[in-house]
Order: sequence, then C-alpha cells, then structure tokens
Amino acid sequence: MKIRPVLITLSLLAPVLASAQENRDADSLRHDFGRMSVASARSTSTPYADTLDTENPSVKVVLFSNGTYRYIKDPKSLADDKVFTENWDTRSVNPYHDEKALPDRFSLWIVDTLDSYCCPNRTTPSSKFGYRHGRRHQGIDLPYPTGTPVYAAFDGKVRVSDYVGGYGNLVIIRHANGLETYYGHMSRRDVEPGTWVNAGDVIGLGGSTGRSTGPHLHFETRYKGYAFDPNWLIDFETGTLRHRLLRFRSWYFNPNSRYVQSIDDEDEIFRTDEEDRLLAEEQAKKEAAARAAAEAKAVKYYTVRSGDTLGKIAKKNRTTVRALCRLNGIKETTTLQIGRRLRVR
Repeated sequence: MKIRPVLITLSLLAPVLASAQENRDADSLRHDFGRMSVASARSTSTPYADTLDTENPSVKVVLFSNGTYRYIKDPKSLADDKVFTENWDTRSVNPYHDEKALPDRFSLWIVDTLDSYCCPNRTTPSSKFGYRHGRRHQGIDLPYPTGTPVYAAFDGKVRVSDYVGGYGNLVIIRHANGLETYYGHMSRRDVEPGTWVNAGDVIGLGGSTGRSTGPHLHFETRYKGYAFDPNWLIDFETGTLRHRLLRFRSWYFNPNSRYVQSIDDEDEIFRTDEEDRLLAEEQAKKEAAARAAAEAKAVKYYTVRSGDTLGKIAKKNRTTVRALCRLNGIKETTTLQIGRRLRVR
C-alpha cells in the first residue's frame, strides 16, 4: 500500500528551493524555519502497528497501535550514503586522520521535519567545554546518576560502542548530516556498532567509568573530527534544540571558544579571533626569522691546514669525525685538500 505524503521535508523541497533561490519569500521561509527551536521528545513506547511506503522510497509512514502515525526516514535508504561509509571506523574515537580545514562559515541542518531530537539531560552542565586543568575538555559534563537511562540526542547510526581509556564506556553516534555525538563514562552500553537509533532511544546507563571523579555523562559534539561546544546546539537549561539550522563559524572549533548568546558578541569575537590569528601569524614569522638568524650565526667553519686530519679537526673544535662527515657530506676516508673549508658546527 502506498499513500501520498502530506508532510514535506526540506530535503524533498531542495530542487524547488534551488530553482527559486532568488525568491525572497522562499529564502525567508527557509531562514525562519531554520531558526526555530525544537522541544525535546522521547521515543514513543506505543507499539508499531504497520509501516507503509510513500512516493519517496526513503520516507516511510509508521502507524502506531493507538491510531497515531509519523513520517520517518528509512535507515536502509541511508545505509550506502557516503556519510556512513567514508571515515567509518568502529574502533577509533576520531577517524578523521586526514582532517581538512573547515570553511570560515557554513550552515548545517541539524533536524528537519522527519528528524527527531532528544535532550541528553535537562540540567545545568557541571563542567564546560574548553581547557580544564591544563588539558582540553572536548565536551561538557552533565550530572547523571548511575543507572539512569542515557538517550540518543538525534537519529543516527552507532559508529563506536566500546570501553575507551579515559572515556570509559563510550558510544559514538554519527548522524546523517555528518555530525557525531559522544556519550562517555556510562556504566553500561546497550547498542552495538552499526545499530540504527532514533532520538530518545536508550543507548546505555549513566555511570562513572574511565577517568571520572563521580557519576556524570560526558557529552561531545563533533563535525568531521572537530569538537565544538554542545551549547551551540542545545540549551541544556530548557532542554530545547536552539535552531534547526546551525550557522557555524570557524572559531566555534577553537578549544577556547564557548557559546555566546548574542550575535553581536559572535561578530565581536569573530573580529577579535581574526585579529589574533593575523597577529599570531606575524609573530610566528618573526620567531621563524629569529631562529634562522640564530642558526646561521651558530654555524662555524674551519679551513684545512697542512698536517690536518679529520680526527685533529674534530678534537680542535670539540666535535666528532662522524659529525664532520655528516655536516660536509664526506666520508672518514676522504682526502682533505689544504684550504678547504669544512663546517664544524
């Protein structure tokens, strides 16, 4: 049985929007939709009654026993998508070993009308993103009693489910937009790599495994290997997803960069970061030039005289024959010509 979908996603509208990019009303609608916040929701516990096809093979309708229904993306249709095949490693915490620089500014759809969202825990984070005790803290810590169910924040596919060093019991979920969410220190893991989960599904239980001083959930958000403050995505005080469309800036991925509420603050920080970057580049050039000058000044040469041997020259200049040979590209058996200049340092 096929039914005609009445709920249209942005992904289905993409060709239409692409052909009407100059239409201000369409752009305004897309912008307004992207800025909408999303309330947290748990996966329904109502049993499924049936699953129906739609005109779009990647979209299904799930009917529940209580007479309700919802549209979902078919995980099977996403299985071959490159986001779930490229840099896919079920053991590595960060599989993006060939990290490429991200654009200065770009946008990423976090959820559309078919995606779900669930706040990991509505609470005040106990530890923020950034440096902590001189070490990078790639995420935030959320108070989480041992044994409390841990929920997936978004729909996605489990990439890692393992005990990993300081993370303890760790689950990493990759989502269709390329975003990855990390859940660490759990007392138990309930999913395996390759499992498809929906937002609100239980993936484990809270705990204090790994490098942890007490029960809490370590929660990270990364894009293509780059970690950023989860507060850019989620308001943990209210439990809401801040925007459906997140506009990233390169400085979000700086380990010292934390969420700021005002867009004016964002622009000010962006300008400051850009100025700091230019100053840092200029300082690096000066330091490199100073090192080169110091190295050049430290270089010392010796002119070969009558009766000199490599051993005598090495002794006079407090070095070794092997070092002389290496610096001058010669062998210990090389005949020395009077007047030749040898580098001795």
